[in-house]
Amino acid sequence: MVRNIVILGGNSHPQLVDRVCNMLGVPSCDRILSSFSVGESRCEIKDSVRGKDVYIIQSGGGKVNDHFMDLCIMISACKTGSAKRVTAVLPLFPYSRQPDLPYNKVGAPLSKQPTNPNKSTYTFESVPPTPGPGGPRSAGFVNGNGLNGNGIDVLSKKLSKARVADSSVNGDSPTKTTNGDGQLKRSDSTRTFTTHDYENHSLLNTFQAKPGYKQWVAQAGTLVADLLTCSGADHIITLDLHDAQYQGFFDIPVDNLYGRPLLKRYIQQNIPSFREAVVVSPDAGGAKRATAIADSLNMDFALIHKERRPTKIMDRQNATMMLVGDVANRVCVLVDDLADTSNTITRAAKLLKKEGATMVYALLTHGVLSGDAIARINASAIDKLVVTNSVPQEEHRRLCPKMDVLDISPAFAEAIRRVHHGESISTLFQYD
Repeated sequence: MVRNIVILGGNSHPQLVDRVCNMLGVPSCDRILSSFSVGESRCEIKDSVRGKDVYIIQSGGGKVNDHFMDLCIMISACKTGSAKRVTAVLPLFPYSRQPDLPYNKVGAPLSKQPTNPNKSTYTFESVPPTPGPGGPRSAGFVNGNGLNGNGIDVLSKKLSKARVADSSVNGDSPTKTTNGDGQLKRSDSTRTFTTHDYENHSLLNTFQAKPGYKQWVAQAGTLVADLLTCSGADHIITLDLHDAQYQGFFDIPVDNLYGRPLLKRYIQQNIPSFREAVVVSPDAGGAKRATAIADSLNMDFALIHKERRPTKIMDRQNATMMLVGDVANRVCVLVDDLADTSNTITRAAKLLKKEGATMVYALLTHGVLSGDAIARINASAIDKLVVTNSVPQEEHRRLCPKMDVLDISPAFAEAIRRVHHGESISTLFQYD
């Protein structure tokens, strides 16, 4: 039994709170956590937390915004109650994968056979065309000496027209004087513009932002980190962050636990002849995670490269997938950290079956499975879906007969015990 410790559970995952308390031999803290009819959260802690080490367990699934607000209020209530230290235990960290959403990733250009004889010197289709040796220069772009094929500085000419147009609008006329050598020079009254001068609409037509870039996007990850810190959290314990660099948003210690040992144990115990199988990453972002499992188990590795490019009809984005590796007549193990809509893993499983895979396992740390994800998985080529209980999975398991759930409560119970006694956490994963 661990002494001088308080385990405070939120409403997001009560089953996980009970499991952790049973393993630590500590009863759950008595509290009132509800909401008023208007929707505001109400928190009242019944037990004393004065001078104690408090661990608040609240996951990010379900009603994410309500659960996060409950967490901030519980942290503040414990600090107000003179708790010695407050640690937020977040099996699924909310808002941890939004920084990679605002940008539409554009893949590498594909090699194409030229349909226009004038473009025979180009290696691929590009707009504007890439100039080849001996061919015509691209109109409107500066080439080396600043001239196009006709010897005209096109970009300078456009800028000059923009300056003259703006001067005529403001009632100023550009004046020219000569220096001592008889060369023309611009007077101080002539305005100059840069690509950041948003008042000049002519220049805005010349310099356009790339279509895949959005200029003003809220950085929710930094905001969540600041909110937890300002609420009074002294420490964060989480599991498999979507991006490990997310820890840099915090000024307090963050312990990022790994779900890799659970997934490896499942592969060893439940997949026959697992060394003949292939570990597959459904996208390039998860390649490092998948290769770590493949190397430790001495298994082969394959990668699915997903690239997005605009269609010819409209400016929407479509995705194409390409498999790098050989999976014919072999069992495939898809490894990823999170599945929300399950669009990526179901399309990856379809591609693997198309390439000759005999069976497809999908191993995920966080099975959020929102929207119609369960129906999509049931109708997909995935033969077995394996997730952890970082979020409640009872309803998902009832609807999806393909699902197996791994218990992560022992890992969190041991991490809480080690943090409370000041022991090392990294030793948990040195020999996983």
